[in-house]
Amino acid sequence: MRFKSPPKAAQQPIPRRVWLLAAVIVFGAFMSGLDATIVNVGLDTVARDLGADLDAVQWVSSAHLIALGVSLPAAGWLGRRVGVGRMWLAALVAFTLTSAACAAADNVETLIALRVAQGMAAGLLIPAGQTILGQAAGPGKLGRVMATLGLAVGLAPALGPLIGGLILDRASWPWLFLINVPIGLVGLALGLRLIPRGAREPGARLDSVGLLLVTTGVPALVYGLTAWGERRSIVAPGGFLPIAAGGVLLALFVRHARRHPNPILDLRLFRLPMFAAASVTTFANGAAMFGAFLLLPLYFMIGREEEPLETGILLMGLSVGTAVTMPFVGVLIDRVGSGVISVAGGLATIAATVPFVFLPLAADGLAVQVLLFARGMALALAIMPPTVAAYEAVTQRQLPDATSQINVLQRVGGAIGGSLLAVIVAGALGSGIASAFQLSFAALTGFSVLGLSASIWLLRTERIQSANRRVRASLPTESTP
Repeated sequence: MRFKSPPKAAQQPIPRRVWLLAAVIVFGAFMSGLDATIVNVGLDTVARDLGADLDAVQWVSSAHLIALGVSLPAAGWLGRRVGVGRMWLAALVAFTLTSAACAAADNVETLIALRVAQGMAAGLLIPAGQTILGQAAGPGKLGRVMATLGLAVGLAPALGPLIGGLILDRASWPWLFLINVPIGLVGLALGLRLIPRGAREPGARLDSVGLLLVTTGVPALVYGLTAWGERRSIVAPGGFLPIAAGGVLLALFVRHARRHPNPILDLRLFRLPMFAAASVTTFANGAAMFGAFLLLPLYFMIGREEEPLETGILLMGLSVGTAVTMPFVGVLIDRVGSGVISVAGGLATIAATVPFVFLPLAADGLAVQVLLFARGMALALAIMPPTVAAYEAVTQRQLPDATSQINVLQRVGGAIGGSLLAVIVAGALGSGIASAFQLSFAALTGFSVLGLSASIWLLRTERIQSANRRVRASLPTESTP
C-alpha cells in the first residue's frame, strides 16, 4: 500500500504552548470519560445505602448519559456566543461542583437530578476541549495533539470499573464522585492561566426551534435505546415510544436545519465528503466501542464469575493497549493520513474480537489478556483517525459545530451498540451462558465490520481528495500580461 508523502506540517515540531494546552484539556476529558463508567460498579451499594430499588438506582447511570444528549447539540452555538475557552472553564466548574453535590445526596431522587446536571456539564467539556486544541494546533499537527486527548477519552472509561472497584473496596460510594473534585480544581487552576478564552460572537442568534427539537430528540432516542436494553423488549412502551418520538423529532430537526440560515447544528457540514465519511465511521465505531465497554465487564462477572474489583483489574489489559498505542497513532495520522490508520484499526478490531466467539468461558487467562491488550491497541487505531479527519475537513469557525456533531454521533452510536448487546446477551442467557456470550461477541464483531466498511469509505474519500489536490496543483496558473 503506497503511503502519501508526509506533509510539511507533519514534520514540524508542535509548540510547547500547544502541548501545555493539551495537558490542561486532558483534565476535563479524563473526568468526563471516567465518570461515564466509574459509577456503574457502585450502583448496588448506592441502592442499599439510600434505600432504593435497583430499577430506580439504574437511572443514576442512565440519566447522566441522557443528559449528555441535551448539552452536546448546544455546545457549538454556546462556544461561539461566549467564547469556547470560557465555556470549557464554566463546564469544568459546573462538573466539579455537581460532583461534590452528588456525594452529599441523601436520597436517590436528588442523586439522579444532580447526575443530570453533572451530565450536562460533561457534555460540554469534550467538544469544547477538542475545539480549543483543533484551533491551536491547526491542520497537519492535529493527529499528534488529539492523540493526547484521545488517550484520556479512550482510557478513562476503561479504567472506570477498576478505579470504582478500588474505591468501594476501601471507602464508601460518595468517593466515586468526590474523586472528581481534586482533579477539577487542579484543572481549573491550570486552565485559568493557560486556556485562551476564545472569540465571542455576541450577535450569534439562538436557533431555539432547532435546539428544542434536537435536545428532546437525542435524549428521547438514547432513553428509548437504554430502556430497551434494560427491559429487553422494544415493544414495551418504555422502549418503543421514546425511540419513535426521538426519530420523529430528529427528522423534523433535519428538515428545519436545511431551511434555517443559522441552525443550532450546521448539517451542511455533511456536504463535505471527508466530514460525511468520518462521521459515519465515528458512528459505527461508537457502537463497537461502547458495546464492548458494556459486554466485557459482563463477560468477566457473569461468564467467568469474577468480582467487580477483579473484573476491573482484568480489564486493565484493554486500557494498557490503548495507552501505549495512542501516542503513535497521532504521529501516524499526521504522516500518512487518517484513512489508512482507520482501516488498519478496523481490521485489528475484528481480529481481536473474533477469537472471543470461539473461546470457552474457562479459557486460559493469559490468552484472554493478550486479546484484550490487542483490542486496546485496535481501539486506539480505530477511534482517533475519523475524529481527526472530520476536524481537518472544516474551517476553524466550523470547528465548534463539527465537534458537537461528532460527539453526538458517537454517543448515539454507543447507545445503539450498548442496548443491542444488552438485549442479545440477556435474551440468550436462557440457552446457556457460554452460547449467550459467543452470540454477543459475534454481534460485536458485526459492529466492527460496519466500522471497517465505513473506514474503507473514509480511505477512498481521502485518496480521491488527495488526487484532486495534486491535479489542481499541476495545472498551470494564468499569468497576467
